Amino acid sequence: MFEFAWPWLFFLAPLPWLMRLLLPAADSGEAALQVGFLGELEALAGRRARVQLPNWRQQAPFLLIWTLLLIAAARPQWLGEPLPIPASGRDLLIAVDVSGSMGYTDMQWQGEEVNRLTLVKHLLGDFIEGRQGDRVGLILFGSQAYLQAPLTFDRRTVRTWLDEALIGIAGKNTAIGDAIGLGVKRLRERPAQSRVMVLVTDGANTGGEIDPDTAARLAAEEQITLYTIGIGADPEQSGVLGLFGINPGLDLDEPMLRAIAERTGGEYFRARDGKELQRIGAVLDRLEPVAQEATLTRPAQVLYPWPLALAVLLSLLLVARHLWPQAIARLRLRLPSRGPQ
Repeated sequence: MFEFAWPWLFFLAPLPWLMRLLLPAADSGEAALQVGFLGELEALAGRRARVQLPNWRQQAPFLLIWTLLLIAAARPQWLGEPLPIPASGRDLLIAVDVSGSMGYTDMQWQGEEVNRLTLVKHLLGDFIEGRQGDRVGLILFGSQAYLQAPLTFDRRTVRTWLDEALIGIAGKNTAIGDAIGLGVKRLRERPAQSRVMVLVTDGANTGGEIDPDTAARLAAEEQITLYTIGIGADPEQSGVLGLFGINPGLDLDEPMLRAIAERTGGEYFRARDGKELQRIGAVLDRLEPVAQEATLTRPAQVLYPWPLALAVLLSLLLVARHLWPQAIARLRLRLPSRGPQ
């Protein structure tokens, strides 16, 4: 079936004529003779002087180009028959801590020391792309929580947003309760048996307006399952920081994260290195998919490039028609004249 996606754009058809009426005449830049006694000349001639306007043949190419541009802007398309797309999976929101402490380089990835956020990007990125059939969304949180990517089947885009996350982009503190509350807001309208949230953090709740326990209670009431992951090395694994008596994992509130997971029917995981985080990803991969109601989609073939290309071609021909005589005249002036020898 043929249709225009934005047919209301055809109401712009009279725009060029309205602009001609409302806008002042453009200065041609050529010398003009102004006659102050035009009325007397008209009286002597017995008729009124008329302004010569372009005839319809001169206006036809411009009218055609404007019509083609309107057709292209209205986005013509050919719609196929509605096709059902089966949806079998969960609605999965991943909340990742991007506070300042995620910059500690106490983790290992392929034999190199990396910070915590880099390791999370590597492993959760693969986990996201492997969630076939799931709608996946991304929340980044620090002092505040932001929905970086809504629930979507486009897992590659969600991974791109995760890869582009920067430490401290949402503030230096850790608003765990706000992140859970935002997840509840986004998941509450989805089917009850398919609501899952994975929260990754390396600290305690040090910011935000919602208490984590209150947020977990709301999540349990909305039948949202929360899996929490505490990330950070042990003191003996803290590398250079451990030599100075600094334990980056000391701020991790494991009892709180465990209580949040248990309240919602989920599970708490402790990731001290890359291998443990990989095992956690394998456990999360075993989440049973849930059959959801199939959605209908109609394949659309866009047709706007054809009228747009034709409008561009006609415009180029008009420009060439206008410039060609001038180019020939200039060429003749430059060629040396051949007189009698």
